Amino acid sequence: MEIYDQLLRFTLFQGMSHADLMEVVGHTKLGFLKVAAGKRLVKEGDPCSQIFFLTHGTLQSKTQSDDHTCRVTEHMTAPYIVQPERIFGLSQRYTSTFKAETPCNLITIDKQEVMLLMETQLVFRLNLVNILATETQRLRRHAWRSAPRSLRERIVRFFFSRCLYPAGTKTFNVLMTQIAQELNDSRLDISNALNGMQADGLISLHRGRIEIPMIEKLLM
Repeated sequence: MEIYDQLLRFTLFQGMSHADLMEVVGHTKLGFLKVAAGKRLVKEGDPCSQIFFLTHGTLQSKTQSDDHTCRVTEHMTAPYIVQPERIFGLSQRYTSTFKAETPCNLITIDKQEVMLLMETQLVFRLNLVNILATETQRLRRHAWRSAPRSLRERIVRFFFSRCLYPAGTKTFNVLMTQIAQELNDSRLDISNALNGMQADGLISLHRGRIEIPMIEKLLM
């Protein structure tokens, strides 16, 4: 029953009947993993051959640009599924590095078992399709969003577009000159805008690092 309750916390299993979920628990090869604080779970570029379900604890994710000029650190608390969209498709590799920020407990399901669940469990299949469709639709809308009306709005979009999850604490390791190049503006204008955001209590500026306590507040 504990496993039953844990699985129901994740979107992939929500909507399943009691009988279907009992069948999943009884016939699916579930792995159980404990990761000590500070230990790495997956590295950017590792093959995605299984789905990780974080049931307890907090993971730290780090995602960086291809040229390594910008890196964002985020914090994912349970319940959380680690990049389920990467298990299929053209590039079946993780795009971020995840490590345990606190002691973490996870349930794992190998790809073959995921494919079997998709064949036998309609709700699981629909939930996974919904996750993939939502991600696709969200990305397709990016080019059609209204253009930012101010430099601050452009900076806010810069931050949000590089996050896995649009809420919570974020740390950006990036130089103001790099943001200026990305936004086609001067370093001085970027500095003035960021200092204005700091004066409003939205961010904290450090050498080569920008701390955002609650990124969702940037939209208010």
